[in-house]
Amino acid sequence: MTEDKRNDLGKMLKQRRLMIPLTLQELASATGVSSSHLGRIERGERFPSAWILRKIAKPLGLSEAELFTSAGFLSPRPSEGVEMPNVMRLDPYVAAVLSQESVEIQLNVLAVLTILKSVAKGYQSNISFAEYVRRNYPQVGEDIITMVQDILEHPQEQS
Repeated sequence: MTEDKRNDLGKMLKQRRLMIPLTLQELASATGVSSSHLGRIERGERFPSAWILRKIAKPLGLSEAELFTSAGFLSPRPSEGVEMPNVMRLDPYVAAVLSQESVEIQLNVLAVLTILKSVAKGYQSNISFAEYVRRNYPQVGEDIITMVQDILEHPQEQS
């Protein structure tokens, strides 16, 4: 297993845990896997076995198939679309193109799509878009918030 693959999977698992949000201790308690071992996986120092992936899938809100595919245990099936549980289903073409990108890019694109879906549904709040995103999607960077806010405020300039 390459170090990059371990790091990418570890980053993805950590971002997912923080999105929920769960602490390492809470995830350890829910899975029966020690928090120190989970921390080593998130830092890319260890690669999780299929057994560990099975244990962490449900608390992280992911299917075993998604985790096994991310870990390289299963081949991706771009023709079926990628599903984010309770979030969205990607068009098969978008999923295939996105699968060629790094995990970090994939997560950022999915975060942007999730935010846009929330905006499209219409968030009911007296706060600004940026504050809404910061509260509901703390993993999203300021550069992405600024970019999406600019697109929302000036859609005619984006074409």
